Amino acid sequence: MQPNLLTKYNEEVVPKLKEALAITNVHQLPRLEKVVLNSGFGNVDDRKQAAEDVVNDMSIITGQRPVLTKAKNSISNFKLRAGDTIGARVTLRGQIMWEFLDRLLNTAMPTIRDFRGVPTKSFDGNGNYTLGVNDQTIFPEIELDKVKRTIGFDITIVTTATTDEAAKELLTGLGMPFRKPGGQ
Repeated sequence: MQPNLLTKYNEEVVPKLKEALAITNVHQLPRLEKVVLNSGFGNVDDRKQAAEDVVNDMSIITGQRPVLTKAKNSISNFKLRAGDTIGARVTLRGQIMWEFLDRLLNTAMPTIRDFRGVPTKSFDGNGNYTLGVNDQTIFPEIELDKVKRTIGFDITIVTTATTDEAAKELLTGLGMPFRKPGGQ
């Protein structure tokens, strides 16, 4: 069973991209490579509990167990030692990536209160897009009764596009709700 967003990409987005970017070779068209979710947490006193909460919620949201990230350097002002757990990340590829993006674009983003679209300035210059999510409860998989703390995370969408314009064309075709130029 092919994810709905992948079917949309193959049937609708590919012909539009061919026309918009004037590319005839299908293999040169921009496509999604991976989606990376990254969450950082701080507070020295409850870092272990925060790590457990982040791992549980990210596992529920993505369907994959996140990898804990460790501090590389010690920073005395933050009471941080090298090797302390400071975050978690998940890399999604293939069918899981398409299903996650489908849920993000069609289920989670429409539930955000006063949502006016995502900014168009979050491209990195190489065709990758990053957006921040302040609260994990926008995803329907999270049970509101069991939420102990709000967890924010960054979602990076890595594409094969070489320019930001090509990546924006790809993401617009997939249904990414970008802000209108006047509402930036």
